Amino acid sequence: MDRVLFLDHTPLNVHFSKNSRDFVVDEVPLYEPSGEGEHLMLKIRKKDMTTWEMIQKLSEVLGCKVRDIGYAGLKDKDGLTSQYVTVYKKYEKNLSHLNDNKIKILQKSYHVNKLKIGHLKGNNFFIRLKKVNNVDAKKIEEILNIIQKIGSPNYFGYQRFGIEKNNFEIGKEILLGKKNIKNKKKREFFINAYQSHIFNLWLSKRVEISKIFNSFNIKELKNLFVYPDELIEKIKEQKNFFKILPGDIAHHYPYGKAFECLDIRYEAERFVKKEITITGLLAGKKAKRAVNEAGEIEKDFISEIEENMNKMHGSRRFAWIFPQIISHKYKKEDAQFELSFFLPKGAYATVLLEEIIHKELF
Repeated sequence: MDRVLFLDHTPLNVHFSKNSRDFVVDEVPLYEPSGEGEHLMLKIRKKDMTTWEMIQKLSEVLGCKVRDIGYAGLKDKDGLTSQYVTVYKKYEKNLSHLNDNKIKILQKSYHVNKLKIGHLKGNNFFIRLKKVNNVDAKKIEEILNIIQKIGSPNYFGYQRFGIEKNNFEIGKEILLGKKNIKNKKKREFFINAYQSHIFNLWLSKRVEISKIFNSFNIKELKNLFVYPDELIEKIKEQKNFFKILPGDIAHHYPYGKAFECLDIRYEAERFVKKEITITGLLAGKKAKRAVNEAGEIEKDFISEIEENMNKMHGSRRFAWIFPQIISHKYKKEDAQFELSFFLPKGAYATVLLEEIIHKELF
Protein backbone atom coordinates (compact mmCIF):
# COMPACT_ATOMS: atom_id res chain seq x y z
CA MET A 1 0.00 0.00 0.00
CA ASP A 2 1.55 3.32 -1.13
CA ARG A 3 -0.30 5.43 1.40
CA VAL A 4 -0.25 6.19 5.12
CA LEU A 5 -3.50 5.40 6.92
CA PHE A 6 -4.57 8.12 9.32
CA LEU A 7 -6.16 5.93 11.99
CA ASP A 8 -4.07 3.69 14.27
CA HIS A 9 -6.20 0.63 15.04
CA THR A 10 -5.04 -2.91 14.28
CA PRO A 11 -6.27 -4.60 11.06
CA LEU A 12 -9.73 -6.14 11.21
CA ASN A 13 -10.15 -9.75 10.18
CA VAL A 14 -13.27 -9.32 8.06
CA HIS A 15 -14.13 -10.48 4.56
CA PHE A 16 -15.14 -8.35 1.59
CA SER A 17 -15.99 -9.55 -1.90
CA LYS A 18 -16.57 -7.01 -4.67
CA ASN A 19 -19.66 -8.53 -6.28
CA SER A 20 -23.13 -7.37 -7.32
CA ARG A 21 -24.69 -8.37 -3.99
CA ASP A 22 -22.12 -6.88 -1.63
CA PHE A 23 -20.98 -3.79 -3.56
CA VAL A 24 -23.64 -1.42 -4.92
CA VAL A 25 -23.04 2.05 -6.35
CA ASP A 26 -25.69 4.65 -7.22
CA GLU A 27 -24.59 7.83 -8.98
CA VAL A 28 -25.94 11.12 -7.62
CA PRO A 29 -26.41 13.56 -10.54
CA LEU A 30 -25.26 17.16 -10.42
CA TYR A 31 -28.69 18.22 -11.68
CA GLU A 32 -32.03 16.66 -12.53
CA PRO A 33 -33.01 16.30 -16.21
CA SER A 34 -34.92 19.32 -17.51
CA GLY A 35 -37.61 17.16 -19.09
CA GLU A 36 -37.08 18.65 -22.53
CA GLY A 37 -34.31 19.04 -25.08
CA GLU A 38 -32.59 17.06 -27.84
CA HIS A 39 -30.87 14.62 -25.50
CA LEU A 40 -32.33 11.48 -23.99
CA MET A 41 -31.09 11.01 -20.42
CA LEU A 42 -31.05 7.45 -19.15
CA LYS A 43 -30.35 6.08 -15.71
CA ILE A 44 -28.76 2.70 -16.37
CA ARG A 45 -27.98 -0.10 -13.97
CA LYS A 46 -25.17 -2.39 -15.03
CA LYS A 47 -23.87 -5.58 -13.48
CA ASP A 48 -20.28 -6.85 -13.61
CA MET A 49 -19.22 -4.74 -16.59
CA THR A 50 -17.20 -1.55 -17.01
CA THR A 51 -18.70 1.76 -18.04
CA TRP A 52 -16.79 1.47 -21.32
CA GLU A 53 -18.27 -1.98 -22.00
CA MET A 54 -21.76 -0.65 -21.25
CA ILE A 55 -21.27 2.35 -23.56
CA GLN A 56 -19.95 0.12 -26.34
CA LYS A 57 -23.01 -2.11 -26.00
CA LEU A 58 -25.36 0.90 -26.10
CA SER A 59 -23.57 2.21 -29.18
CA GLU A 60 -24.12 -1.09 -31.01
CA VAL A 61 -27.79 -1.36 -30.01
CA LEU A 62 -28.75 2.27 -30.65
CA GLY A 63 -26.73 2.61 -33.84
CA CYS A 64 -24.84 5.67 -32.68
CA LYS A 65 -21.16 6.41 -32.27
CA VAL A 66 -19.48 5.91 -28.90
CA ARG A 67 -18.56 9.60 -28.79
CA ASP A 68 -22.28 10.51 -29.06
CA ILE A 69 -22.92 8.97 -25.63
CA GLY A 70 -22.35 11.30 -22.70
CA TYR A 71 -21.54 10.15 -19.18
CA ALA A 72 -20.47 11.85 -15.94
CA GLY A 73 -18.05 9.31 -14.50
CA LEU A 74 -16.63 5.80 -14.69
CA LYS A 75 -18.02 3.06 -12.46
CA ASP A 76 -16.38 -0.14 -11.24
CA LYS A 77 -16.74 -3.34 -13.24
CA ASP A 78 -17.32 -5.60 -10.25
CA GLY A 79 -20.58 -4.88 -8.49
CA LEU A 80 -24.04 -3.52 -9.20
CA THR A 81 -23.70 0.09 -10.33
CA SER A 82 -26.05 2.70 -11.73
CA GLN A 83 -25.19 5.86 -13.63
CA TYR A 84 -26.63 8.41 -16.02
CA VAL A 85 -25.88 8.64 -19.74
CA THR A 86 -27.20 10.82 -22.54
CA VAL A 87 -27.76 10.11 -26.24
CA TYR A 88 -29.49 12.07 -28.96
CA LYS A 89 -33.27 11.73 -28.76
CA LYS A 90 -33.44 10.38 -32.31
CA TYR A 91 -31.98 7.05 -31.10
CA GLU A 92 -34.73 6.49 -28.52
CA LYS A 93 -36.74 4.18 -30.77
CA ASN A 94 -33.85 1.72 -30.87
CA LEU A 95 -33.89 1.19 -27.09
CA SER A 96 -36.41 -1.60 -27.62
CA HIS A 97 -33.57 -3.64 -29.19
CA LEU A 98 -31.63 -3.65 -25.92
CA ASN A 99 -31.64 -7.20 -24.60
CA ASP A 100 -28.77 -7.72 -22.18
CA ASN A 101 -29.20 -9.18 -18.71
CA LYS A 102 -26.27 -7.07 -17.48
CA ILE A 103 -27.92 -3.76 -18.44
CA LYS A 104 -31.27 -2.37 -17.29
CA ILE A 105 -32.84 1.03 -18.00
CA LEU A 106 -34.15 2.39 -14.68
CA GLN A 107 -35.25 5.89 -15.73
CA LYS A 108 -35.79 7.80 -18.94
CA SER A 109 -36.14 11.55 -19.45
CA TYR A 110 -34.95 14.40 -21.67
CA HIS A 111 -32.35 17.09 -21.22
CA VAL A 112 -30.96 20.11 -23.05
CA ASN A 113 -27.28 19.14 -23.02
CA LYS A 114 -24.97 16.16 -23.25
CA LEU A 115 -23.52 14.81 -20.02
CA LYS A 116 -19.81 15.43 -19.56
CA ILE A 117 -17.15 14.07 -17.23
CA GLY A 118 -17.58 15.59 -13.77
CA HIS A 119 -21.30 16.33 -14.09
CA LEU A 120 -22.15 14.51 -10.85
CA LYS A 121 -22.25 15.31 -7.14
CA GLY A 122 -20.85 11.95 -6.12
CA ASN A 123 -22.00 8.42 -5.41
CA ASN A 124 -23.99 6.52 -2.81
CA PHE A 125 -22.40 3.21 -1.83
CA PHE A 126 -23.69 0.08 -0.14
CA ILE A 127 -21.11 -2.40 1.15
CA ARG A 128 -21.58 -5.69 2.97
CA LEU A 129 -18.74 -7.09 5.07
CA LYS A 130 -18.79 -10.74 6.10
CA LYS A 131 -17.27 -12.87 8.87
CA VAL A 132 -17.54 -9.94 11.27
CA ASN A 133 -17.45 -10.81 14.98
CA ASN A 134 -18.90 -8.73 17.83
CA VAL A 135 -15.61 -7.06 18.73
CA ASP A 136 -14.83 -6.01 15.15
CA ALA A 137 -18.42 -4.81 14.64
CA LYS A 138 -18.09 -2.44 17.59
CA LYS A 139 -14.72 -1.29 16.31
CA ILE A 140 -16.19 -0.55 12.87
CA GLU A 141 -18.94 1.53 14.49
CA GLU A 142 -16.32 3.53 16.41
CA ILE A 143 -14.30 4.08 13.23
CA LEU A 144 -17.37 5.21 11.28
CA ASN A 145 -18.21 7.72 14.02
CA ILE A 146 -14.69 9.17 13.79
CA ILE A 147 -14.84 9.41 10.00
CA GLN A 148 -18.32 10.94 10.14
CA LYS A 149 -16.97 13.60 12.50
CA ILE A 150 -13.56 14.51 11.06
CA GLY A 151 -13.42 13.05 7.52
CA SER A 152 -10.70 10.99 5.84
CA PRO A 153 -7.84 11.25 3.29
CA ASN A 154 -8.87 11.29 -0.36
CA TYR A 155 -6.25 8.94 -1.82
CA PHE A 156 -6.50 7.48 -5.31
CA GLY A 157 -7.47 3.79 -5.23
CA TYR A 158 -5.79 0.75 -6.73
CA GLN A 159 -7.99 1.08 -9.82
CA ARG A 160 -5.70 3.88 -11.04
CA PHE A 161 -2.55 1.80 -11.06
CA GLY A 162 -3.34 -1.46 -12.85
CA ILE A 163 -3.06 -5.11 -11.86
CA GLU A 164 0.73 -4.91 -11.59
CA LYS A 165 0.49 -1.50 -9.88
CA ASN A 166 3.09 -0.09 -12.28
CA ASN A 167 1.08 2.11 -14.64
CA PHE A 168 2.60 5.19 -13.00
CA GLU A 169 6.11 4.00 -13.94
CA ILE A 170 5.12 3.94 -17.60
CA GLY A 171 3.64 7.43 -17.21
CA LYS A 172 6.89 8.71 -15.73
CA GLU A 173 8.91 7.23 -18.62
CA ILE A 174 6.60 8.97 -21.10
CA LEU A 175 7.11 12.32 -19.36
CA LEU A 176 10.88 11.91 -19.24
CA GLY A 177 10.98 11.01 -22.94
CA LYS A 178 12.12 7.43 -22.30
CA LYS A 179 8.98 5.85 -23.73
CA ASN A 180 6.70 6.79 -26.62
CA ILE A 181 3.06 5.71 -26.85
CA LYS A 182 1.29 7.01 -29.94
CA ASN A 183 -2.27 6.26 -28.79
CA LYS A 184 -3.38 9.52 -27.16
CA LYS A 185 -5.87 7.96 -24.74
CA LYS A 186 -3.39 5.35 -23.54
CA ARG A 187 -0.69 7.98 -23.13
CA GLU A 188 -3.02 10.17 -21.05
CA PHE A 189 -4.08 7.14 -19.01
CA PHE A 190 -0.50 6.34 -17.99
CA ILE A 191 0.34 9.98 -17.30
CA ASN A 192 -2.77 10.29 -15.12
CA ALA A 193 -1.59 7.23 -13.17
CA TYR A 194 1.72 8.98 -12.53
CA GLN A 195 -0.05 12.15 -11.37
CA SER A 196 -2.16 10.00 -9.03
CA HIS A 197 0.93 8.24 -7.65
CA ILE A 198 2.65 11.55 -6.89
CA PHE A 199 -0.52 12.82 -5.24
CA ASN A 200 -0.73 9.72 -3.02
CA LEU A 201 2.91 10.06 -1.98
CA TRP A 202 2.43 13.76 -1.16
CA LEU A 203 -0.78 13.05 0.79
CA SER A 204 0.94 10.26 2.72
CA LYS A 205 3.63 12.74 3.75
CA ARG A 206 1.06 15.26 4.89
CA VAL A 207 -0.86 12.62 6.85
CA GLU A 208 2.42 11.56 8.46
CA ILE A 209 3.22 15.17 9.43
CA SER A 210 -0.28 15.57 10.84
CA LYS A 211 0.09 12.41 12.92
CA ILE A 212 3.37 13.72 14.34
CA PHE A 213 1.77 17.03 15.33
CA ASN A 214 -1.10 15.17 16.97
CA SER A 215 1.21 12.83 18.88
CA PHE A 216 4.04 15.03 20.21
CA ASN A 217 4.15 18.04 22.52
CA ILE A 218 5.39 21.50 21.60
CA LYS A 219 8.90 20.94 22.96
CA GLU A 220 9.34 17.70 21.01
CA LEU A 221 7.93 19.26 17.83
CA LYS A 222 10.45 22.10 18.03
CA ASN A 223 13.22 19.49 17.91
CA LEU A 224 11.62 17.68 14.98
CA PHE A 225 10.79 20.62 12.68
CA VAL A 226 12.80 23.64 11.54
CA TYR A 227 9.69 25.84 11.49
CA PRO A 228 9.61 29.00 13.64
CA ASP A 229 8.37 28.37 17.19
CA GLU A 230 5.27 30.51 16.66
CA LEU A 231 4.29 28.50 13.57
CA ILE A 232 4.73 25.17 15.37
CA GLU A 233 2.43 26.44 18.11
CA LYS A 234 -0.19 27.54 15.54
CA ILE A 235 -0.12 24.16 13.79
CA LYS A 236 -0.25 22.23 17.07
CA GLU A 237 -3.31 24.12 18.32
CA GLN A 238 -5.40 23.17 15.27
CA LYS A 239 -8.30 20.94 16.28
CA ASN A 240 -8.51 19.24 12.90
CA PHE A 241 -6.53 16.02 12.42
CA PHE A 242 -5.11 17.11 9.04
CA LYS A 243 -2.90 20.09 9.78
CA ILE A 244 -3.01 23.17 7.56
CA LEU A 245 0.32 24.76 6.64
CA PRO A 246 1.02 28.30 5.41
CA GLY A 247 0.68 28.44 1.63
CA ASP A 248 -1.69 25.48 1.35
CA ILE A 249 -4.28 25.73 -1.42
CA ALA A 250 -7.69 25.30 0.16
CA HIS A 251 -11.09 24.95 -1.50
CA HIS A 252 -14.60 25.71 -0.38
CA TYR A 253 -16.35 22.41 0.37
CA PRO A 254 -17.98 20.79 -1.45
CA TYR A 255 -18.31 23.55 -4.05
CA GLY A 256 -16.70 26.90 -4.63
CA LYS A 257 -13.26 28.26 -5.43
CA ALA A 258 -9.67 27.45 -4.55
CA PHE A 259 -7.63 29.96 -2.58
CA GLU A 260 -4.32 30.29 -0.75
CA CYS A 261 -4.31 29.82 3.03
CA LEU A 262 -2.94 33.03 4.53
CA ASP A 263 -4.34 32.81 8.08
CA ILE A 264 -4.03 29.14 9.05
CA ARG A 265 -5.67 29.71 12.44
CA TYR A 266 -8.81 31.08 10.80
CA GLU A 267 -8.87 28.47 8.02
CA ALA A 268 -8.41 25.67 10.57
CA GLU A 269 -11.63 26.78 12.27
CA ARG A 270 -13.48 26.62 8.94
CA PHE A 271 -11.92 23.23 8.21
CA VAL A 272 -13.33 21.82 11.47
CA LYS A 273 -16.77 23.10 10.42
CA LYS A 274 -16.37 21.33 7.04
CA GLU A 275 -16.69 24.62 5.19
CA ILE A 276 -13.37 24.16 3.40
CA THR A 277 -10.85 21.45 2.65
CA ILE A 278 -7.20 21.32 1.63
CA THR A 279 -6.18 20.34 -1.90
CA GLY A 280 -3.20 18.50 -3.32
CA LEU A 281 -1.48 19.00 -6.66
CA LEU A 282 -2.15 16.92 -9.74
CA ALA A 283 1.09 17.99 -11.36
CA GLY A 284 0.86 19.76 -14.70
CA LYS A 285 0.54 23.09 -16.47
CA LYS A 286 -1.90 25.75 -15.28
CA ALA A 287 -2.35 24.10 -11.87
CA LYS A 288 -2.24 26.49 -8.92
CA ARG A 289 0.82 25.73 -6.78
CA ALA A 290 1.18 25.83 -3.01
CA VAL A 291 3.74 28.24 -1.57
CA ASN A 292 5.72 28.80 1.62
CA GLU A 293 5.97 25.77 3.96
CA ALA A 294 3.26 23.86 2.10
CA GLY A 295 4.93 24.64 -1.21
CA GLU A 296 8.30 23.33 -0.07
CA ILE A 297 6.76 19.93 0.68
CA GLU A 298 4.91 19.93 -2.63
CA LYS A 299 8.14 20.70 -4.54
CA ASP A 300 9.85 17.60 -3.15
CA PHE A 301 7.47 15.32 -5.02
CA ILE A 302 7.64 16.98 -8.43
CA SER A 303 11.31 18.01 -8.58
CA GLU A 304 12.35 15.28 -11.00
CA ILE A 305 9.61 16.14 -13.52
CA GLU A 306 9.58 19.91 -13.02
CA GLU A 307 10.99 20.51 -16.52
CA ASN A 308 8.32 18.30 -18.09
CA MET A 309 5.26 19.74 -16.35
CA ASN A 310 4.02 21.32 -19.56
CA LYS A 311 3.47 17.85 -21.05
CA MET A 312 0.39 17.25 -18.92
CA HIS A 313 -2.66 19.15 -17.73
CA GLY A 314 -2.62 19.88 -14.03
CA SER A 315 -5.29 20.62 -11.44
CA ARG A 316 -5.98 20.45 -7.72
CA ARG A 317 -7.74 17.56 -5.94
CA PHE A 318 -9.38 17.44 -2.53
CA ALA A 319 -6.82 15.98 -0.13
CA TRP A 320 -9.38 15.54 2.63
CA ILE A 321 -13.06 14.67 2.25
CA PHE A 322 -16.03 14.36 4.57
CA PRO A 323 -17.88 11.09 3.85
CA GLN A 324 -21.52 11.08 4.88
CA ILE A 325 -22.24 7.85 6.73
CA ILE A 326 -25.88 7.30 5.87
CA SER A 327 -26.48 4.11 7.83
CA HIS A 328 -24.87 0.98 9.22
CA LYS A 329 -26.20 -2.26 10.69
CA TYR A 330 -24.60 -5.30 12.27
CA LYS A 331 -26.39 -8.61 11.64
CA LYS A 332 -24.99 -10.72 14.44
CA GLU A 333 -26.72 -13.94 13.38
CA ASP A 334 -25.16 -13.71 9.91
CA ALA A 335 -21.85 -12.17 11.08
CA GLN A 336 -22.41 -9.42 8.49
CA PHE A 337 -21.92 -5.67 8.72
CA GLU A 338 -23.76 -3.47 6.23
CA LEU A 339 -22.91 0.18 5.66
CA SER A 340 -24.15 2.88 3.33
CA PHE A 341 -22.37 6.16 2.70
CA PHE A 342 -22.01 9.05 0.26
CA LEU A 343 -18.69 10.17 -1.24
CA PRO A 344 -18.08 13.24 -3.43
CA LYS A 345 -17.06 12.72 -7.05
CA GLY A 346 -13.57 11.35 -7.57
CA ALA A 347 -13.43 9.61 -4.19
CA TYR A 348 -12.94 5.84 -3.89
CA ALA A 349 -15.12 3.64 -1.69
CA THR A 350 -12.35 1.04 -1.64
CA VAL A 351 -9.95 3.61 -0.13
CA LEU A 352 -12.42 4.36 2.66
CA LEU A 353 -12.96 0.65 3.23
CA GLU A 354 -9.21 0.00 3.47
CA GLU A 355 -8.99 2.76 6.09
CA ILE A 356 -11.77 1.04 8.05
CA ILE A 357 -10.35 -2.50 7.93
CA HIS A 358 -6.71 -1.26 7.90
CA LYS A 359 -5.35 -3.53 5.20
CA GLU A 360 -5.35 -3.93 1.43
CA LEU A 361 -8.54 -5.37 0.02
CA PHE A 362 -7.08 -7.29 -2.89
